[in-house]
Amino acid sequence: MISKSLKAAFICSIVLFSNCKDDKNSEEKIVINDTDNALLQEWKGPYQGLPAFDKMNVGDVKEAVEIGMALGLKDIEAIANTSFAPTFENTIIPLEASAGKLTHVFTYYGILSSNRSSPEFRDIQGELAPKLSDYKSKISQNEKLFQRIKTVYDASQDNPLPADRQRVIDLTYKRFEMNGANLNKEQKARYAAINKQLSSLYTNFSNNVLHDEENYVTYLNKKQLDGLAESFIKSAAKIATDKGQDGKYAITNSRSSMDPFLTYSTERALRKIVWTNYYSRGDNGDDYDNNTGIAEILKLRKERVGLMGYDNFAEWRLQDRMAKTPENAMDLMMAVWPAAIARVDEEVTDMLVVAKDNGDGIIKIEPWDYRYYSEKVRQKKYDLDSDEVKQYLQLDKLTDAMFYVAGRVFNYSFTPIKKGTVPVFHEDVNVWEVTDLNTGKHIGLWYLDPYAREGKRSGAWATTYRSYTSYKGETNVLASNNSNFVKPAPGESVLISWDDATTFFHEFGHALHFFSSHVKYPTLNGGVRDYTEFQSQLLERWLSTDEVINQFLVHHETGEPIPVSLVEKIKKASTFNQGFSTTEYLASALMDMKLHLADPTNIDIDTFERETLTALKMPGALPMRHRTPHFGHVFSGEGYATAYYGYMWADVLTSDASEAFKEVPDGFYDKAIADKLVKYLFAPRNSIDPAEAYRLFRGRDAKIEALMEDRGFPVPVE
Repeated sequence: MISKSLKAAFICSIVLFSNCKDDKNSEEKIVINDTDNALLQEWKGPYQGLPAFDKMNVGDVKEAVEIGMALGLKDIEAIANTSFAPTFENTIIPLEASAGKLTHVFTYYGILSSNRSSPEFRDIQGELAPKLSDYKSKISQNEKLFQRIKTVYDASQDNPLPADRQRVIDLTYKRFEMNGANLNKEQKARYAAINKQLSSLYTNFSNNVLHDEENYVTYLNKKQLDGLAESFIKSAAKIATDKGQDGKYAITNSRSSMDPFLTYSTERALRKIVWTNYYSRGDNGDDYDNNTGIAEILKLRKERVGLMGYDNFAEWRLQDRMAKTPENAMDLMMAVWPAAIARVDEEVTDMLVVAKDNGDGIIKIEPWDYRYYSEKVRQKKYDLDSDEVKQYLQLDKLTDAMFYVAGRVFNYSFTPIKKGTVPVFHEDVNVWEVTDLNTGKHIGLWYLDPYAREGKRSGAWATTYRSYTSYKGETNVLASNNSNFVKPAPGESVLISWDDATTFFHEFGHALHFFSSHVKYPTLNGGVRDYTEFQSQLLERWLSTDEVINQFLVHHETGEPIPVSLVEKIKKASTFNQGFSTTEYLASALMDMKLHLADPTNIDIDTFERETLTALKMPGALPMRHRTPHFGHVFSGEGYATAYYGYMWADVLTSDASEAFKEVPDGFYDKAIADKLVKYLFAPRNSIDPAEAYRLFRGRDAKIEALMEDRGFPVPVE
């Protein structure tokens, strides 16, 4: 065992002696092979080696990241300082393979951040954020490295490389250019300083939201449970007991707890409390308030892109997305917005009629009323009770349904792996092996972490621990899906809403996109943000196919299949509440774009949010899906910043692509169309331009008409 002080000395040695080949190799050997840090060890075991989640320790994170960064920079220096003339083989391929150790470390880092966060980890995260920013800047601003990349890029413009290599060099050059590689020395220094500031702000933002999710819990007594389903009550009781409140019922500050409570609870005053807790995350005027931090983020983002000559962050960000410009994104959103808010007015009118008929004394639908009365309208208009539908939506059966779709459309088989066979990071995580249905060829492993718990961020997401590439031999895929369903009481089934089932299929679509990858180089596994949501949104459509409904939607107690009459009600109600769902989403997407198009010099976030919604004529009966102070997509990092519109952009593609399946006799299980889907829209990942990929599948560009029809909105007339 090597002490932490000695290990820190070795980190310095790696950097100081990076020009000495013998010293370099000996230092790496000591640091990696002699350390007991589990996060730095090679992935061993079956399936091409697996993350040692069972040996993961928060105390190892800082050291592992620092050593990983040092080794990553050593890789970069070796590429930048080679004496050979720049070629794809000696510059781009080594760059693709660089920082492998850090990549492994970040698999654990991501789990500890999203699935198993703790105050200890958050402190370490805050300390590491500026260091990681420095690390990224040292790479993106390495002049020797960029000149080698530029040389390869410039040569390829005159003499194009094979298609996959050309795509890699085009994307690599663009990535460096967009991150300030062409700036002068002073500009680069400021660029790096801004990124360092932003990294800390992003970490603070996320941790503030997580604090409010963990610390705002509403406890109920037995007299306050009217309207709630028995399964929900049992889960709430277990959560309360786990939190030391035996005999009470806990409504946590997560969507999976908030949403069903607001939908079914008859206690209006309590609905207001639960609603306020959830939509006030990051906005409570205390030490965990995010408004000041958001204002600073906006200022720094604008200043940073201004160094490269861009007027605003949105202009810079969207240049390599399908939308290309903020104007194109805004045009799409504003084409849908009037129909969405008009539908909200209709929905609210229907709610007030129900409230009057029930004698509730409600003359105005407040945001904490919308879900409750929407459900009453659903029951009245369509004779459809969402809780009745839930009785047929068992998590285990829906998982089987997804495997069925994966088999029919993607030719995959999912086989459960016995508990204890492979390492997992929590007892709730289950693992399946994915193989080719016909040949038995191993594809990868699928991890599922389904339940909400303290320290796990809210929402649902997909990620990979290892992606497919073939440039150094074929690698398998390690992919995961993560949800926040309320864990049931022992012996009880996990029953979820139709919306949650849709989200479950959505995230599985991301996983299938990972498993389908057939690209040679790591860069080509990257995604275009307003395109990568398309594949996942498309998979949602298989939930409502007859094949899934007839086989997998069975009553959790009787095992009886869902009645045909209930299915018909579900289909008839398919456009129900589209005013709410479209408006709450679009409001967030529009806010994201408008915040980044505005002058942030003296911006007050609360005032801007309120005035923007007023100008948009946002209905007062519902909030944005993500209010600005907890809009993690946009302010916990940059992945979705000015890109939240991408869900709508992808939905246009989804609706249009769905028409292709509707046009053939076998519908969504048509073999020919499914093969085209995988070949052009899943397997290539980012190896071809998304617009070109879609045209290869559909024979033309996507049109908005199918989207409007799907939502029951008026189709625009040209």
